[in-house]
Amino acid sequence: MSEKVLHIDDSQFEEEVLKSDKPVFVDFWAQWCGPCKMVGPVVEELAEEMENVKFVKVDIDQNQEYAAKYGVMSIPNMLLFKDGNIVNRQIGALPKNELKAFIENNI
Repeated sequence: MSEKVLHIDDSQFEEEVLKSDKPVFVDFWAQWCGPCKMVGPVVEELAEEMENVKFVKVDIDQNQEYAAKYGVMSIPNMLLFKDGNIVNRQIGALPKNELKAFIENNI
């Protein structure tokens, strides 16, 4: 598991995501979600490669406040935040090159 990917709970969301001074990629996921398990290693690889973006994971089974606030109805659900606002959303698994392009095109 990469040390560059923060696993946060609802109490940390505002500080780690909304108040971040750099863009934040948030992966809403759950242990039982097959596609989430496919995306996990990709997110960790991108976190190692992309120093200009903060990578955060939120387990929706344990932390439902922000998942509900941002309308996370299906997972994996990945939101890109900049200056505390959502700039784009990706629902469903993507290969690494497409996920990297999604991030780069929106920051």
